[in-house]
Amino acid sequence: MKKLLSLLCLLVLITACEGDQGPPGPPGPPGSDGGLLVSGAFEIEIDFNANNNYEFVEPYGFDVFPADVTLVYIRWEVIDGQEIWRLIPQNVIFQEGTLIYNYDFTQEDVRFFLDGTIDFGILDSSYTQNQVFRVVVVPADNVDGIDISDFNTVMDMNGIESFTKK
Repeated sequence: MKKLLSLLCLLVLITACEGDQGPPGPPGPPGSDGGLLVSGAFEIEIDFNANNNYEFVEPYGFDVFPADVTLVYIRWEVIDGQEIWRLIPQNVIFQEGTLIYNYDFTQEDVRFFLDGTIDFGILDSSYTQNQVFRVVVVPADNVDGIDISDFNTVMDMNGIESFTKK
């Protein structure tokens, strides 16, 4: 019993001890007032055609850090005045092939493009003209654990209330 009590006292002493705090870590990336990084966002309307090779490149117009993640949503439809947004890529299947709305991004810009097996020249203008996209640049730490396919969740989690139109 004495051994058990001695061992218990020793464990309490060991776990209760505290050492030096240690040196401070390196400074984090700059944010607003040293706090969380703010997400950048904008809305853009694009016409895809043969003249622009069915693609369009847009610079962000704000700082994007190497670890940031760019998400792009397409306005898929409007029902009773309510805009329905979908995370791209999005596929549309036709008898003649598949159309894919897609994107890629760098630290400087985002590229929107049509992809797929269909001849883009035969598409109705409703698939190529006046396509509205919302671009949201999110600090990588803010993406983990949220449903990025849900546009409203991404907006709420990153404190984005409005978009600049380009």
